[in-house]
Amino acid sequence: MDHLFRHESGKMVSVLTRVFGFNDIEMAEDIVQETMYKALQEWPFHQVPDNPQAWLYKVARNKAIDMLRKQKKLLYNTDSVAAMALMEKNVSGQIDELFLDHEIQDSQLRMIFACCYPEISIESQIALTLKTLCGFSIKEIAKAFVTGEETINKRLLRAKQKIRNENITLDVPTGRELGKRLQSVLKTVYLLFNEGYNASSADILIRKDICLEAMRLVILLTEQPATNQVETQALLALMCFHAARFDSRIDAEGGIILLKDQDRKLWDKELIRKGYLYLNEASIGYITNEYVIEAGIMAVHCSASSYDKTDWPVILRLYESLEEIKDTPVVKLNKAIVIGQINGPKVAIEEILNNVPMKDYYLYHATLGELYFQSNDVFQAKQQLKLAMSLTDSNAEKLLLEKKLAKINS
Repeated sequence: MDHLFRHESGKMVSVLTRVFGFNDIEMAEDIVQETMYKALQEWPFHQVPDNPQAWLYKVARNKAIDMLRKQKKLLYNTDSVAAMALMEKNVSGQIDELFLDHEIQDSQLRMIFACCYPEISIESQIALTLKTLCGFSIKEIAKAFVTGEETINKRLLRAKQKIRNENITLDVPTGRELGKRLQSVLKTVYLLFNEGYNASSADILIRKDICLEAMRLVILLTEQPATNQVETQALLALMCFHAARFDSRIDAEGGIILLKDQDRKLWDKELIRKGYLYLNEASIGYITNEYVIEAGIMAVHCSASSYDKTDWPVILRLYESLEEIKDTPVVKLNKAIVIGQINGPKVAIEEILNNVPMKDYYLYHATLGELYFQSNDVFQAKQQLKLAMSLTDSNAEKLLLEKKLAKINS
């Protein structure tokens, strides 16, 4: 029931926001909440409907029409009963049309572009997307971001106010504006996926529900001709490759299993197959962008029969290409790790110390700790791992670092 409610909540909010307008999005959210509450009241005492989705849509539709009546948005300015009935029929018919499958998809697509309006801070974009499109509660969003509910409420309030002030409509942009706005949407959804994949919550590493919602939104983008671009296909490929490794990344104690130690038999072969399919579609146009390259890197990892048999020179060339268009410390760090696989740990250490400016990031020191250990510099390995431990709040990451320190001390 929880899964059903979350899955349908975003759809209904998107549809009803088209009915009332973004200025009254809270009204749409209230109607959806009342609909879910009604289901919770009735379903436990009666048989769950054969088509629960249709049941929810019907209740939400009726509540929306009731709300329109109360607001006198049905213009009853005639004494003719027949005329009033006809007007109400027209409005209810229009709402019925919005709950058709293709219109539900269109409503969600419109909502994605509104939530990911570039002038809104990225944190607020993600919070708004999770709340309106993915059906997450304020409490769940706060937990995912390891922050207070009041902070999330403020982010949502600022985001909605910005959309109102800018008079952003629930429309999919066209022409050059579409390309610009689509980049913002893809960035937000990818960050949403990463939040689930490497959850910032102290006691949860993977939040599959967040990842799956992010993938659902990208799939929605691929199903619409206007947004089914090379970048969209590539991002979905990248997500498939990452999601394929879900079941191999965590041990029985909740600890992290690094890529080199993962049981590749647990990798989801069907998701990997789909990843290749989407990557091939993205590669047809020979357009190079960060998602195509990152997906290419993951494709090489997924094609290797073992960590030792990974084609590291190919991955290095891909990282060099990625660095040309995305020159970030994380890309530099990952490139240095690959250099270490090819030329040895000492070369990788020198590369990191000279070219990777991110000394306040736990992974920087964790990587150096591992490389120093491989170089038989036990003192520096311990120092770096302890520094890394002081820079993370994740229990899973701390457990991994503790295991590495124990290995050094044994």
